[in-house]
Amino acid sequence: MADGQLKVLTTLDHARTQWYHFMAIVIAGMGFFTDAYDLFCISLVSKLLGRIYYTDIASDTPGSLPPNVSAAVNGVALCGTLAGQLFFGWLGDKLGRKSVYGFTLVLMVVCSVASGLSFGRTAKGVVATLCFFRFWLGFGIGGDYPLSATIMSEYANKRTRGAFIAAVFAMQGFGILFGAIVALVVSAGFRNAYPAPSYADGRAASLVPEADYVWRIILMFGTVPAALTYYWRMKMPETARYTALIARNAKQAAADMSKVLDTEIQEDADRAEAVAAGCAGNEWGLFSRHFVRRHGVHLVATTSTWFLLDIAFYSQNLFQKDIFSKVGWIPPARTMNAVEEVFRIARAQALIALCGTIPGYWFTVAFIDVAGRFAIQLMGFAMMTVFMLGLAAPYHHWTTPGNHTGFVVMYGFTFFFANFGPNATTFIVPAEIYPARLRSTCHGISAAAGKAGAIVGAFGFLYAAQDPHKPEAGYKPGIGIRNALFVLAGTNFLGMLMTLLVPESKGMSLEEVSKENVADDEEATA
Repeated sequence: MADGQLKVLTTLDHARTQWYHFMAIVIAGMGFFTDAYDLFCISLVSKLLGRIYYTDIASDTPGSLPPNVSAAVNGVALCGTLAGQLFFGWLGDKLGRKSVYGFTLVLMVVCSVASGLSFGRTAKGVVATLCFFRFWLGFGIGGDYPLSATIMSEYANKRTRGAFIAAVFAMQGFGILFGAIVALVVSAGFRNAYPAPSYADGRAASLVPEADYVWRIILMFGTVPAALTYYWRMKMPETARYTALIARNAKQAAADMSKVLDTEIQEDADRAEAVAAGCAGNEWGLFSRHFVRRHGVHLVATTSTWFLLDIAFYSQNLFQKDIFSKVGWIPPARTMNAVEEVFRIARAQALIALCGTIPGYWFTVAFIDVAGRFAIQLMGFAMMTVFMLGLAAPYHHWTTPGNHTGFVVMYGFTFFFANFGPNATTFIVPAEIYPARLRSTCHGISAAAGKAGAIVGAFGFLYAAQDPHKPEAGYKPGIGIRNALFVLAGTNFLGMLMTLLVPESKGMSLEEVSKENVADDEEATA
């Protein structure tokens, strides 16, 4: 039966944009700021870790992380994130969004600091400790995905809901940029305080003992902004949709939102109970026949597109330092000292973040409620495919001297259209199209599929991009960067095809798009 909409939810859907909405964006967004900082800052310091713990002075080239160690250091946080998305997504629907929201932030802050304090007498001990803490760091990060998305979608009005959720996710861009800036500042400070020759000019002297502090400071510093928001995160009331539709306490939901929206909301108790009891989302569970009929195709769409997107997105982000070295934008490692290499890598990543990543996120914020989710995601996948092919087909042209800038520009455009496209929309859509009692769980499943793709990208690209004739020490021959870029173009094209299954949710209430207040018999006769 469809008994209409609860007054508190109708009020939320039509509420004017006000200060509390922006506070919610900042509070939820600072979690994503830390998420991005922690997930991607490892790419800034992994080469330094190789120099510190795996350099052989007898070798003509500086030390680098062995293949299995590099894969573990880059990928272990992603494995933790996948597990956290599934667990906290489920928990958010069982205990409430707010109930576990503070715990994920505490876990991120503690494990991020602990990662920087990784200890051990040997390289193996330090790396093992680092991987342990980064797994649990990822576990906390994973919880922030479904919880932040669900909280923001359930607080927002339907007219600007997409922009609000996108703005939360866009804080990732600032997290990536902030990581690069911190690395620039720290490495520049240590470079000036402890001058050292290049590896070619002095193998032992190129690695000053103080360099061990550089990677530790970089890993720990990103926790500061997130820790400052803990108080406000705990002060947020539970979302009205959870309180009214799942906890079935519409009176409390109305009281909470009256304070938030600064307006009086009176809910009729009898009608509220009838609506809550009649919601179709409260009558069947995940993977039941009813769920498969209503949302089975949706779940295939949100999981597959996020999976395919993250294969390309994370392989590009985590290994852009290697790509820049291969095309000559970053000098050969032996021509720099250890700290100088961190500075060069950070500078390159800051430029990509500033010119491609951040603008893409905020273009999505500006246009998501104008063009819609479907159009932006389809366009983003299509343009990523085009630019990937534009990098891969004339790859030898881009690697010749004088053409490196063109490569970086093209590469920056792939990031721009990833973020003004599927990287944002795959986060937004699962927070809108599922019923309240399954919303966090289904977002967690979709996000976990994305992290599975990220793991494929992180581990697969590391090996696949190796030169088929001259692989790096410890690696087997791969297909080379050119062919790896062709593969990534193919995954983007598949993502574009799977986007055809994604429903449009622009301008609709959450109950309308999820058909939560439509009973099975009404749907059958509609």
